[in-house]
Amino acid sequence: CGPFCFLTAVMRDNPIGQAVWLDLSGTMTETILISPFAGCGPQQIPNRVYSDNGLYQREMEAFFYKGHWCYVALECEIPNAGDYKATMIGERPVIVVRDRDGSVNVLENRCAHKGAKFCQKEFGNAKVFVCPYHQWGYRLNGELAGVPMKNGVGGQGGMDADFKLEEHGLNRLKVQVHNGIVFASFDPDVEPFEQFIGSGLMPFFNRTFDGRKLTLLGYNRQRIRGNWKLMQENIKDPYHPGLLHVFFVTFGLWRADQKSELRIDPRGRHAQMISTRNAGGENAEVTKGVTSFKRALKLEDPRLMDVVQEGWWQGPTAVMQTIFPSVIIQQQVNSLSTRQIIPQGPDAFDFVWTHFGFADDTPEMTERRLKQANLFGPAGLVSLDDGEVIEYCQQATSAYPDGECVVALGGNDSGTASPHMVTETLIRGMYRYYRETLGL
Repeated sequence: CGPFCFLTAVMRDNPIGQAVWLDLSGTMTETILISPFAGCGPQQIPNRVYSDNGLYQREMEAFFYKGHWCYVALECEIPNAGDYKATMIGERPVIVVRDRDGSVNVLENRCAHKGAKFCQKEFGNAKVFVCPYHQWGYRLNGELAGVPMKNGVGGQGGMDADFKLEEHGLNRLKVQVHNGIVFASFDPDVEPFEQFIGSGLMPFFNRTFDGRKLTLLGYNRQRIRGNWKLMQENIKDPYHPGLLHVFFVTFGLWRADQKSELRIDPRGRHAQMISTRNAGGENAEVTKGVTSFKRALKLEDPRLMDVVQEGWWQGPTAVMQTIFPSVIIQQQVNSLSTRQIIPQGPDAFDFVWTHFGFADDTPEMTERRLKQANLFGPAGLVSLDDGEVIEYCQQATSAYPDGECVVALGGNDSGTASPHMVTETLIRGMYRYYRETLGL
């Protein structure tokens, strides 16, 4: 084969295969890193991205712990001084807390002494945070307030004279509160929040979060046995709703023939699927052969589809926003929620739905939002389908790690805006950003 041989070894626990050049004596002369995307075009996704643990660890560092704003809460979840919410960014526990001056702090949920996760309750109110292990106490802004036996006992022991409380507080994250929604970042140099969202997406982001006071309606939680990226893909995918979801196609909440628009930020990470409801069943071509379309399906309680046009969303009736990597913001007719993605290893994630409304909603509108929330969540008449098919994807892609997925609907672009929904361009855009950020 000439003076050099070319060997490749792709290791399943390492997302980067090694290509090794050997001379004829068997001496290694050069090592070149090969991406699992090597040879892939924008339409191809290697199955290994859903199950490779080494790649998953790189994702946590690159997407959840550096360079990104991650969703942590709605302000209405912590209305009073001392109110807190314990949550996660990636696999790291954090606390979102309302300080005495009304500001919002996000703190690492680990004691500066021995690293214990000191806050175990998901919600509560505290004057100080006290670690149960050695009872170090912290103020709501993370400052260390007290250390037991700091000065010793009976003249024995204690901290050195140069031990300073102010040098041993909790690590604080950078925080952005935007019209009632709270994001945080471990990265002190993360880009400004509005630049992160992008000027093209900010109008519809602000359509939901327009500055009105929010009110909390409730939660759903589920653990989905699939890779966290599959949920980001699912809400970047307008191809499936009119095929998979009985309620969407039958009742006209989301169909391929509706007036629609897809928006994407220039880097490909965030996206918006925007659609306007029709009555359902107008275009026979859309429903021909679609087994999920049930023309005769009727509701026992028609109030589930009691949609009322709200002044703040004149026009599109549904806007589904994926803010990479951590959250989906849902406005589907009168139902509003955030959907937080919390990875649990490469093959599972927790999905937390926070349903909300506005403080000036009428009782009738609150009831309507709660009714329509039955479409969503783990047992939702729509969303249960998504959790199930994501698990199907994980089962098979993990079993065939050397295979690939194909996202070819709508062309071969690398993520562009679209005036229709018959495309997988938003998924292609996400993986363009993914490859660039991880150097793949």
